Amino acid sequence: MPHPEVQTKKKPSWLKVKFPTDQNFFRVSHLIKEKNLHTICQSAKCPNIGECWSQRTATFLILGKTCTRNCAFCAVDKGVPLPLSSSEPHRVAEVVASMGLRYAIVTSVTRDDLPDGGASAFAETIEAVKNRVPGVKVEVLIPDFKGDDKALRKVIDARPDILNHNLEVPEALYPRINRPKDNYSRSLKVLERAAQMGAITKSGLMVGLGEKEEDILQTFIDLREAGCDLLTVGQYLQPSRTHAAVHRYYTPQEFLRLKQKALNSGFRAVESGPLVRSSYMAHKMYMSMKGKTH
Repeated sequence: MPHPEVQTKKKPSWLKVKFPTDQNFFRVSHLIKEKNLHTICQSAKCPNIGECWSQRTATFLILGKTCTRNCAFCAVDKGVPLPLSSSEPHRVAEVVASMGLRYAIVTSVTRDDLPDGGASAFAETIEAVKNRVPGVKVEVLIPDFKGDDKALRKVIDARPDILNHNLEVPEALYPRINRPKDNYSRSLKVLERAAQMGAITKSGLMVGLGEKEEDILQTFIDLREAGCDLLTVGQYLQPSRTHAAVHRYYTPQEFLRLKQKALNSGFRAVESGPLVRSSYMAHKMYMSMKGKTH
C-alpha cells in the first residue's frame, strides 16, 4: 500500500536523465547477467545507471540481492535472503577484469542473519579483486555490522582503499526512514572506528525528506568529529508509492551551497548535486583527495 506520506510531485528538469544508447551500457549489462551478479545500480533504481554503465563502471552488490532490513527509502528487495555463494567474490573479480576497471566499488545488502554481517565476504571480495587485477583500487560501501568491531576489522584488514558507510539522513529523520534513532550513533561509531583502524572513510546523505538545514549542518559536524574524510550529498527520489515521500527537491544551486558548507567543515573532498549517489564520480573524488588531476 502507498506510504502514509505519499505525495505526487513533478520532478524538475535537472533530475531528468536520458535512456542509455551507448554500446558500453549493453556490454556491462551482458557481463553482469552472464556472471549472475547483482549491482546496486539496478537494485536501487539508480538514476545514473545509464551514464555510469556507458562509461563502463558499475557498483557490485554482494551477499545476494535481498536485505534483512526494511528502510523506507530503499528500493532493494527485502525479506529472507538466500545462502551465500562461495564463488561470488571470484565472479566479481572476473567482471572487474573484463570491464578493465582501475577503480572498483563493492557494496552489499544488509545481512543481519549472518554471524559477522557478511564482513568475511567483503574481505574475500576485496582480496579476489586485488589479486585478479593488480593495482586496482577498491572502495567498499558497508552496512553497520550491528556495530561489531571484529567484523569491521575483517574488512579493514583486507585493505580497501576507501571505506564508505552512509548515514543517509540526519538523526532527526531516522524514524521517518524506518531506522531506530540509536542507529545514527552506531553508524558514526563505525566510521570513527574505521578511521582509527587506518581507513580513509566516506559517508553519504540524502536530502529532500523533510530535514532542516541545521540538521544537515549538525550532521556535517558529527561526521567530521567521527573522522570522516569524504562526503556525498544527493537528492532523495521516491522509488515507488510505497516508499517515503519526497518533501521537496533541492536546486543545483542549493547543492553547491551545501558542498561549500561541507568543505568548510573540513571534509577532504565533497560531491554534492541532485543526482549524486554514494558511488557517483567515486574515482574522481578519490583522485582529488590524493591531490591529483587524472
